Amino acid sequence: MAPTRRLFDENAYIKDFKTTVLSCTETEKGFDTVFDSTAFFPEGGGQFCDLGTVCPVSGGEISAEGIYRDSPNLKEKIIPVMDVQEDREGVIHHFLAKAIPAGTEVFCVIDWERRFDFMQQHSGEHIFSGLAHSNFGAANVGFHLGTEETTLDLDVPLGEEQVAMLELAANGAVYKNLPVEISYPSEKELEALPYRSKKKLSGKVRIVTVPGYDICACCGTHVAKTGEIGIIKITSFQNYKGGTRLFMLCGRRAFADYQSKNRNVLAVTNGLSVKPGEICEAVKRLENEITEHKIYESALKKELFALKAEKLGSGEKVCVFESGLNPDELRRYCLTLAENFKIAAAFSGEGENYKYAVASKTENCAAIAKEINAKFSGRGGGKPELVQGSCLGNPSEIKDFFDNL
Repeated sequence: MAPTRRLFDENAYIKDFKTTVLSCTETEKGFDTVFDSTAFFPEGGGQFCDLGTVCPVSGGEISAEGIYRDSPNLKEKIIPVMDVQEDREGVIHHFLAKAIPAGTEVFCVIDWERRFDFMQQHSGEHIFSGLAHSNFGAANVGFHLGTEETTLDLDVPLGEEQVAMLELAANGAVYKNLPVEISYPSEKELEALPYRSKKKLSGKVRIVTVPGYDICACCGTHVAKTGEIGIIKITSFQNYKGGTRLFMLCGRRAFADYQSKNRNVLAVTNGLSVKPGEICEAVKRLENEITEHKIYESALKKELFALKAEKLGSGEKVCVFESGLNPDELRRYCLTLAENFKIAAAFSGEGENYKYAVASKTENCAAIAKEINAKFSGRGGGKPELVQGSCLGNPSEIKDFFDNL
């Protein structure tokens, strides 16, 4: 079968089109359908495929609005496009939810919001990668255009100042509203062209150029002018395999991210009664106050545990239940009790779910923990002088267990 005519290469702004079904075969992924031409971009080059719908038509001009608004009979014939893939021979396969006989003329509509979003992200990535290459000699060794964010991997480590500089310069390209040029240079022209590519190419190579910013071999879809990208934002970056992995949002995604973060900032500033520019200082003050309160609370708990232990006196064994203790407080209370008792056990919880600690200066608490776990469906352990864990049981059964220990 001859390669499919790629309408998206001719014009990335085609939103709907007519074509003819050449073949339709049932597979596990759906009905593998080949058209004589298509504007559906197949998955490739780090970019997901287009989605949309297909509708068989019987003649006459049918618009996208006609299918979705004015023709209820046609609505019933609309078939979702679930996946689009290209084979090695250049044949593009559309996986549909229903079968369409070969020879049928169909009207196709692309999910334009998804497509344009991908065009914004992919074009923004080109500009940023081109700048990283020209400024720091960085090669883009990994690119994934996801449905929520874009990641690009560069083979050189970058710091915060370098990333900020590249981000600013990339947005400068957006403001200039430069044309994004598509060309197919001859082999001789290609040899002289300083284009980016992960491997050496030959034959008919599609080159995407943003004048002054990037020249790259690419099969993806792009905006016609850089101004359509709107904004390029690096949300975060990290060291990755000796280089840098960056997380990027462009266009609508960046705007939506700003809206979300702005709402969160306003919620925090209202809660702390400060201005947006004062958040960091306010949070630091709050952290210091929390630390001071924790220190004060810890001192009070220490006094409380000592008073409770004094009230219990001393002896061979003691088993107590206290509500609201976290594991660290439970440990501290148990160790305080162990100063006056040969074996001290402390439990905290509610219902029949308890955290426990057992301490002793003379006995093997690890052995006691094994018995607790076996009898009360528990888990936990530790050192001979102190064990901690959790178990299931009611207080009276647990106290009886320690009385007979």
